[in-house]
Amino acid sequence: MPQRGAPISMGQLTRTLSERRGILDTSVLIDLDVVEVFAALPAEVAVSAVSLAELAAGPVLAADRVSAARRQFRLQQIEATFEVIEFGSGAARAFGQIVAAVSARDRTHRSRVADLMVAATALNEHADLYTRNPKDFDGLQELLTVIGI
Repeated sequence: MPQRGAPISMGQLTRTLSERRGILDTSVLIDLDVVEVFAALPAEVAVSAVSLAELAAGPVLAADRVSAARRQFRLQQIEATFEVIEFGSGAARAFGQIVAAVSARDRTHRSRVADLMVAATALNEHADLYTRNPKDFDGLQELLTVIGI
C-alpha cells in the first residue's frame, strides 16, 4: 500500500482497490466443485455476463442429456449464487485496451473474444481475474492482475 500523500500510479490504485475482489473466469466456474479452486477464491467475487453466456451455450452443445442436465444445473447454480456484472459501455472501452495489449504481443484476439471480454469486465471493475487458464491472458499483466488457480 502506498504511503499517505505519496503520488501513486493508476496501476497501483487499481491493484490497491482490487486486493480482495475477483471476477471469476468461465474456467473457474466450471471447476467450482474442485476443493483447491474454491479455496483459492477471494472473499468478494462476481461473474461477468459474458461467462454466463458461455455457460448458457453448454447445455445446447452437450454430447448427451446427462451432460446437458449437469451443465444446466451449473448455470442455474452460478446465476443464483453470484453477482453478475453486465458487459456495458465501460467494459466495451476496456476491451479496446485489452485488444491493444494482446495485439502488441503479436497475438490474435479473434479466437478468444469471450475470454478477453471477461478480462475487460475485470479491468473495468478494477478487479483481479481468477482463471484456470492463465496463459489465455498473457500480455495483460500491465492492465490487470490475472491469478491462476
